[in-house]
Amino acid sequence: MLTVVSDTHGTDGHRLDGHTLDAVRAADHVVHAGDFTTESVLDAVAAEASALTAVYGNNDTTAVRERLTDVATLSWAGLTVLVVHGHDHSETALGLLARQEDADVVVVGHSHRPEIGALDGRLLVNPGSYADPRRYRPAHAELEATDGGVRVSLRSPDGAVFSTATRER
Repeated sequence: MLTVVSDTHGTDGHRLDGHTLDAVRAADHVVHAGDFTTESVLDAVAAEASALTAVYGNNDTTAVRERLTDVATLSWAGLTVLVVHGHDHSETALGLLARQEDADVVVVGHSHRPEIGALDGRLLVNPGSYADPRRYRPAHAELEATDGGVRVSLRSPDGAVFSTATRER
């Protein structure tokens, strides 16, 4: 399982709770789409994950930005996953980047709005924010490899699934 979180906006700890914390601990790999805010939050999330791929966001400190990049890709379950925070990418720019990286899945944060969509035929996942949802529901995303592709679920911190999608290879 790949667990995807974003927009922690913390100062001293990961702020993980409930099923979100369980999903981070159980995941083969964790993706964070930026806005940890501080290095201590980055370190706290990394300590809970068996493997972490993360990018910085527009609210991250200089110290966080020095440790992370603005764009990351990872290979997971035979898929290429592109990760950006999203504050510097229009839909067109994001689509071009996804095409350039030959991404199957595009992960973006920034808006705090959990959503599953499509971008130029690719699966687009915004996990929202589990810790600072603002006017949206708190959430994270879980991706599971299937025989034919990938299934993504958006979950609230109590584990309830409120949106799913499947992408075939």
